[in-house]
Amino acid sequence: MYDLAVIGAGPAGSAAALAALRSRPGAKVLLLDRSSFPRDKSCGDGIAPHALDELARLGAAQVFEDRVPIRSLRLVSPRGTVAGRRLLRPDYVVPRLVFDARLVEAAVARGAELRRQSVRTLELRPDRVVIDDDVQARVVVGADGANGVVRRLLGIPKQDPSTVAVAVRGYIPWETGDPEQLIVMDGRDWPAYAWRFDAGDGTSNVGFGMLLSHLQDLQHGKSQLHDRMVELLPEAAGATGLRSHHLPLSTSRPVQPSGRVLLAGDAASLINPLTGEGIFYALLSGRLAGTAAVGGGDVGSAYRARLEQELGQHLRHTSLLARLTQSGRVLEGGVRAARRDPAAMDALIEVGLGRGLITAPLVKAMGVELLRKRTTRWGHA
Repeated sequence: MYDLAVIGAGPAGSAAALAALRSRPGAKVLLLDRSSFPRDKSCGDGIAPHALDELARLGAAQVFEDRVPIRSLRLVSPRGTVAGRRLLRPDYVVPRLVFDARLVEAAVARGAELRRQSVRTLELRPDRVVIDDDVQARVVVGADGANGVVRRLLGIPKQDPSTVAVAVRGYIPWETGDPEQLIVMDGRDWPAYAWRFDAGDGTSNVGFGMLLSHLQDLQHGKSQLHDRMVELLPEAAGATGLRSHHLPLSTSRPVQPSGRVLLAGDAASLINPLTGEGIFYALLSGRLAGTAAVGGGDVGSAYRARLEQELGQHLRHTSLLARLTQSGRVLEGGVRAARRDPAAMDALIEVGLGRGLITAPLVKAMGVELLRKRTTRWGHA
């Protein structure tokens, strides 16, 4: 009998294991994953400062000891407006091949048991959950993605394509100038943008993402995404290691059920609809799930309340801003505001990469009176 079994050993799952063992040293924690580590995962590889804060809370900040801090961010609007900023706190670019393996190692070093297993069944009993007829746990954390087995076995329907993004990712050699994170927005089918995230080691992660519902030919989706990426980032023409992936946006999140099964990370559709960022959400939700899992009582209800407390208002603001920026005028206004006013740029970064809200400086800088009139209502939307 395990105190906690985690299905999926990515960032959310490893964070859940680390948090449970930090909260209750000596707890019996099992990590299940269908892959062996290290394993690649399609992603932009960008790690924001807020994710570093979560790693520090988990006692795993050492995973970045040998990485290069990236201190520059540049945004390019569909009309060519450029907003650049030296970051108040640095970002990092860490391939998931490295990042995920190091988190798993940290969880195992803390006392978690790692097992390679493709989960097929869950049986919910009053006092436990039985996995594949042979693993018993008091609580299960599903961290195996929006299309994973846990959501399916709980009867949660697939996410509507209009709230799912699709992206392609690759790598290029890049040593031109100081390393930066570059985002080039596409005026067609917004939200859609290309990125080049320099790792500072002579390589860059490049990619392009858009809504799945805007993809014209699903059968040849990767090639379409690649072509759009190269249009915006000519330097990405020779990218290698191309892989595509789906991103379940937080604009359509499943309700966390009461009981013994918790959803974290992508399995809870925790992907920022403005930027596609998910590592911070994964680590934060994993930490909350792991802590709740060994806390007793109705862990599902406790975790749901903590998630709402930590992210609820922020997620409502990102959903609102995602709708508003579908207007080219509002999107262009946001980038122009970021170029003029460092406070507006910082506010955009906080909303897109952390848990920020639509602030008064951002509203004032964008000059959108609709936002000003609704400010007092957002916290209760």
